[in-house]
Amino acid sequence: MKKFLALVMALTLCCSITAAVADTLTMVTNASFPPYEYYDGETIVGIDADIAAAICQKLGYELVITDMEFDSLIPAVSSGKADFAMAGMTVTDERAQLVNFSKSYATGIQAIIVKDGSPIASVDDLFVEGSSNKIGVQLSTTGDLYTTWDIEEKGLGTVVRYSNGNDAVMALLSGKVDCVVIDKEPAKAYVAANTGLVVLDTEYAIEDYAACIAKGNEEFLAKFDAALDELSADGTVQSIIDQYISAE
Repeated sequence: MKKFLALVMALTLCCSITAAVADTLTMVTNASFPPYEYYDGETIVGIDADIAAAICQKLGYELVITDMEFDSLIPAVSSGKADFAMAGMTVTDERAQLVNFSKSYATGIQAIIVKDGSPIASVDDLFVEGSSNKIGVQLSTTGDLYTTWDIEEKGLGTVVRYSNGNDAVMALLSGKVDCVVIDKEPAKAYVAANTGLVVLDTEYAIEDYAACIAKGNEEFLAKFDAALDELSADGTVQSIIDQYISAE
């Protein structure tokens, strides 16, 4: 009888552990991209974190967020180490070959940060024949992809890649690069935190942000999109964005 009870207790414990795991969804991100994801003390907060939490709540899951380098996000999702990634990630054809994307939840603008008084006064100055600027970017972001295609591969400059946006901005301040191409909202945050920098008025590119989910997990993708649709329709998504980005 004791052995039977012990077996029942063991099975109950096992089921409880399994349920706890099953009730959790893991999101991976790169928490150096304010206001989409950044640290407030030891907690990752931001637009992506709040939208992900709202989606998970609607689906009946607890959200766990793991911070890692941006270029590790898609491999983590593809290998099953994470359920999805949200990191101000732009939908591109190249990425769509590796993962599935949810519906878009926000629009981003790639902006250019320069030192005050820089000879680079607009995006057009990066494409002048004979240019040889050094452009700082965060590794594997769309800023990296766009400037590689548009500038480096055409011999108009050199792309210098950093593990995060802050390192690229520090390189700009120290004169190691001539400008930084990064999303507009993080760009504004970096400029506000560092004197002597400005964001150019002309944008580099406009893009759609979405979550990425492993191929073969279409059932979860459909549920994720359905929850996102509901949160968009009832104004939750926009209210989250408005908390972090004031209307201009």
